Amino acid sequence: MARVATASAIPAHPVSTGHGPATRPNMVQVGTMVWLSSELMFFAGLFAIYFQLRANSAPLWHEETAKLNVPFATINTLILVISSVWCQIGVMKAERGQAARTGRLSQIGTWGMREWYVLTYIFGAIFVAGQALEYASLVAENVTLAGNRYGSIFYMATGFHALHVSGGLLAFLLIIGRTFTTRRYTHNQAVGAVVTSYYWHFVDVVWIALYSMIYLLK
Repeated sequence: MARVATASAIPAHPVSTGHGPATRPNMVQVGTMVWLSSELMFFAGLFAIYFQLRANSAPLWHEETAKLNVPFATINTLILVISSVWCQIGVMKAERGQAARTGRLSQIGTWGMREWYVLTYIFGAIFVAGQALEYASLVAENVTLAGNRYGSIFYMATGFHALHVSGGLLAFLLIIGRTFTTRRYTHNQAVGAVVTSYYWHFVDVVWIALYSMIYLLK
């Protein structure tokens, strides 16, 4: 009997849930950050090319940068920056497990991750449309990809960034769509929303650097 009592007093080992220790980092998030680090190196190379070409072609830069519409680019930049704010609010809702609004659409305080991510998507799409309009304006001013050094690096830097933004918009559509296909908002879905926000904040920061380099440090 003593042996039985002693055995029953020993606490049973916790049942493994398959998620590992609480302190273990999420590998999806870690992988995303590693990948974004490689993307950062890619854009760093574009920055280096830009400054090298500018140093060797100062008169060309002075002529071509005069054609830039800085106020328009500033407004477009603010649109992208604000979209990151909406994105972060959506992340906070996702971390609380609130996938969608709990009240009417007009009750912004009841919005969930889905509504904030839709708003982020709209602002991101407006940003890309703004870049397309700027390209059309610059082409009319004879600033083209094959025209000269300035046109080549301008379209390469901003064009690759636009592709990254477009990729982020596709990711938002995927995250938003998943909230309609499942009845229960799971931890894995919340992680997907979080890593998408990492990517979006990354393209936001990269654009701020590009904006400063191209439009402010002419």
